[in-house]
Amino acid sequence: MRKILAAVTALSLAGLLAACGGGGTKTATDSAAATIQIGSVYEPQNLDNTAGGGQGVTEALNGNVYEGLFRLTDTGAVEPLLAQDQKVSDDGLTYTFTLRPNVKFHSGKALTSADVKASIEKVTAENSKSARKSNLSVIKSIATPDDATVVVTLSSRSISFVYNLSYVWIVNSAATDLTTTADGTGPYKLGEWKRGSTLSLTRFDGYWGTPAKNAGVVFHYYTDATALNNALLTNAVDVVTSEQSPDALAQFSSNSAYKVNNGKSTTKLLLAFNDKVAPFTDVAVRQAVSQAIDDKKLLSSIWGDYGTLIGSMVPPSDPWYEDLTSVNAYNVDSAKQLLAGAGFPNGFTFTLDTPSYDPHPTAATFIKSELAKIGVTVNINTITADEWYTKVYQKHDFAATLQEHVNDRDVVWYGNPDFYWGYDNKQVTTEIDQAEQAKTTDEQTALLKQANKTIATEAASDWLYLYPQIVVASSKLSGYPVNGLNAQFFAYGITKS
Repeated sequence: MRKILAAVTALSLAGLLAACGGGGTKTATDSAAATIQIGSVYEPQNLDNTAGGGQGVTEALNGNVYEGLFRLTDTGAVEPLLAQDQKVSDDGLTYTFTLRPNVKFHSGKALTSADVKASIEKVTAENSKSARKSNLSVIKSIATPDDATVVVTLSSRSISFVYNLSYVWIVNSAATDLTTTADGTGPYKLGEWKRGSTLSLTRFDGYWGTPAKNAGVVFHYYTDATALNNALLTNAVDVVTSEQSPDALAQFSSNSAYKVNNGKSTTKLLLAFNDKVAPFTDVAVRQAVSQAIDDKKLLSSIWGDYGTLIGSMVPPSDPWYEDLTSVNAYNVDSAKQLLAGAGFPNGFTFTLDTPSYDPHPTAATFIKSELAKIGVTVNINTITADEWYTKVYQKHDFAATLQEHVNDRDVVWYGNPDFYWGYDNKQVTTEIDQAEQAKTTDEQTALLKQANKTIATEAASDWLYLYPQIVVASSKLSGYPVNGLNAQFFAYGITKS
């Protein structure tokens, strides 16, 4: 689980009767016949987003192979996709969706309400590993009065419900073994997945909407940034979804054959404490550790002039963002005083469970060095992504860990005491619950701002920095997404001249 994949805003369906999904009009040009080569470091662990497929499966399949009732665009707006219409009851508890007609899965089966019901239940199932599982627990029942209608009844109001549905992939309810195969309704169908190498998608001629502007795409997977950059330099790939080596950007920015795009990211690098394990049960200890780490220096050492200091779980693209970088800011003297006041004048020792892929090992070494200044000893325990998922995320068997969280609007997870970091503040939980049941976005925003300030002040985690989203592409390419919202990478609009 490379990045944990969060919540909010119901939008009107009006005005979107034109075809969604492919964008633009297909023409008989060379670009329509081109296959786009995409370079990435995020290979899927499997092809099922409810089975721990990770960031890679979202990047490759979301919006390309699979679609939802709604779509989260590259700019963060929520638009209708497979839902042609929706009606909400006056009490906000019943949602009635009418499905778009004449939609077929890649296997040829027609989309029905039974597929939608099964897809939602797949996300909320007990064995689901979807990050959306807890957000959709508000669902009380799902009815399918006919093939084109889905009626969802909630146990309480949820202003984020439509937003959360944008994360639910509608899959063929009759399909099996979706960890290695796929049957969606999107503009591409799955081609061949060569593990450790490539994953190909081909244009689906039976697509209900505007066809993809290219013949298909091939995701090429690399294990290090140098190999990825070399692939772009040698034209083995046309675009890199997320640049991993800022030191290498000069060779592209100074070359007219390439374009460097600095988009908006929602990916936060966290030093996540287990707030239910001593000494991180003590707010003062968490504050001390946070204040002892020079986040600016860490960001610069990894990303140079790119990336953003964040100060909380809320990135600038979220509606309830406030600049909280001054809260628990770098201050070694204050950190020492806080530790002494908490009963640790000589520091303490803890184990930092660190994922083995970049930039976590580098960040862990930096943190170890910084905390030594206040007498805190860090033992680094390097683990694989799979080990992290089992040990940390599922079993909560850790004291502190490093992890990147890709979702926008995910501060709400701090309202769940059972989430892996164990933060438990009843007032915060109440405010987040009230925000979810709010009748207006203004009310929701005010409550989440209030909750986020408390979370930041209490150093529930240490939000080290916000990743940059650097997409580097051949100058011959256009129509590719540049923002890193939730790891998705819509490929259907890409053209090559």
